[in-house]
Amino acid sequence: MSMHGMRTPARMGMRSMQRDRTILAHELKKGTLPRILDFAKPYRRILAIFLVAVVADAVVSSVAPLVLREIINIISATTRRPHAASIIVWLSLLTASLAIVDAVLSLAERRISAVIGEGLIYDLRSRVYTHIQEMPIAFFSRTQTGALISRLNNDVIGAQQAFTDLFSNVVGNLVLVTIILVTMFILSWPITLAALILVPAFLVPARYVGRRLGSLFQRGMELNAEMNMVMTERFNVAGALVVKLFGRPRDELNNFETRAGEVRDMGVRQATYQRFFLVALSLTASLATAFAYGFGGVAALHQTMTVGTVVALTAYLTRLYGPLTQLSNLNIDYMSAMVSFERLFEVLDLEPMIRERDDALELADEPVELRFDAVSFSYPGAEEVSLASLEAVAVLEDTPRTSVLHDVSFRVAPGTMTALVGPSGAGKSTISLLVSRLYDVDGGAVRLNGVDVREITTASLRATVGVVTQDAHLFHDTLRANLVFARPEASDAQLEAALRAAQIWPLVQSLPQGLETVVGERGYRLSGGEKQRVALARLLLKSPRLVVLDEATAHLDAESEAAVQRALDETMSTRTSLVIAHRLSTIRNADQILVVDAGRIVQRGTHAELLAAGGLYRDLYETQFAHQDR
Repeated sequence: MSMHGMRTPARMGMRSMQRDRTILAHELKKGTLPRILDFAKPYRRILAIFLVAVVADAVVSSVAPLVLREIINIISATTRRPHAASIIVWLSLLTASLAIVDAVLSLAERRISAVIGEGLIYDLRSRVYTHIQEMPIAFFSRTQTGALISRLNNDVIGAQQAFTDLFSNVVGNLVLVTIILVTMFILSWPITLAALILVPAFLVPARYVGRRLGSLFQRGMELNAEMNMVMTERFNVAGALVVKLFGRPRDELNNFETRAGEVRDMGVRQATYQRFFLVALSLTASLATAFAYGFGGVAALHQTMTVGTVVALTAYLTRLYGPLTQLSNLNIDYMSAMVSFERLFEVLDLEPMIRERDDALELADEPVELRFDAVSFSYPGAEEVSLASLEAVAVLEDTPRTSVLHDVSFRVAPGTMTALVGPSGAGKSTISLLVSRLYDVDGGAVRLNGVDVREITTASLRATVGVVTQDAHLFHDTLRANLVFARPEASDAQLEAALRAAQIWPLVQSLPQGLETVVGERGYRLSGGEKQRVALARLLLKSPRLVVLDEATAHLDAESEAAVQRALDETMSTRTSLVIAHRLSTIRNADQILVVDAGRIVQRGTHAELLAAGGLYRDLYETQFAHQDR
């Protein structure tokens, strides 16, 4: 383990203290509290019921010592009351009834708390998930997914605690402490004052320990998140392949052991502080109880106080210090919960770059014409992606906007195929991203049947345009689940037709579980060609009228490429298609070939026309096939 990776207790303590000061010094952003209350609106009625249950539980639990006092006083009295036995029986039944009511109220509190807390978690997660789904591709390319997921999970739970644990603790403990102190003063104000002298002696260290414990738990969550992120990256197929192929399992083990060791050490410190906290609480309560027994016992012998009062006072003392301790750490608990809300609001306040207009149009169900009219485009910088508030989970490089496309114009007629060729980095894939509106153009317009894609509804655009990339992504699920992702209502007959058209139905039939076969993470149980054909079947099941293929056969072997190409030839004959090709053999029969270089279309024509004209296309062709065709 390297010295750089180790954290000494002194360094950890300084960081924890600094984190405490940071939380306490944190100023809530304007409007945070009203936004929190907006989330609480759907639960205002059940919150009111929750409050009533908490207060009732505090009252019921504080009555029991008074009943016990009466029972003991009756038993220890030198002169028996009339019907003393009956009174004791009734008081015992009352004690039992109070215990039952307390148990019922406690269960009701827990049930209501769970309904509110889990409901809030559901609302927050749904809102955040929906919002992140609306973020541009640039957001995902700059975001550490594992850190973002961990942050959202932890902060959602922290926000939930503001509505349940913190809320119930404040109300319940305030009511309980008030009732206990008032009752104790009524029973014996000298013993109460004397016992309260010990309160500062406990609360001052307890406050420090509570803050340190809160910091340790927060740091523990961060360390767990870091360890989980390492496991997430290494336990997927791609990460495991890199580790194995580069021969670094020992280094990876050392890295993991370092992080796991930090989690282990943090767990030991948390357990130690927790035990210290409980021991200190128990010790202080025991000292106060001993004093109450000593002072009260002498008073009882001198008959200035009843034995039942002494017992009731000691019972109240044992119930006093816990609520006082929780109230003493209220400020940091409150600020921690508020900070969790703020961090969630930071995500919800991120502005999506792609928005659907209120008056967006639905495309008619007819053949599609694609047109680029003087399109210019630059990828947005980090500032434009609105990630400045997410420095913990985002890569914020200071890259300026770089112009990628310059005055690009072309037309793809309905039912025809246009191919894009050119060197790497020329802007071909960028053109495909603009067709499906994963980005918006800076200048000009991308049009489908004459309508700017920015004026088309998202649902209509997604139904019209289908894309297959060179790295076809399959989810870690069954073949059926991956296929119906494109069309949930698809029947088995429709699935078979799509698989046949994609030239992969015989393979599916040969699998023992057929469509229920799990393909593995990212489809790694399938070969590259098989995965591409499944992706193509998924596209065909969607049945888009405009097909975009982004080097869909670039990484296939000759046999797989031939199978995929046959599937493409059969299925694209009736569709408008835009094909980005690395292997020029796949686009010789294209109706139109556009040669892209440095973000501009430098040549256009058929295969024969471009070969005859010379230039970049002929250079690319000769590099690949001159030794075969000449």
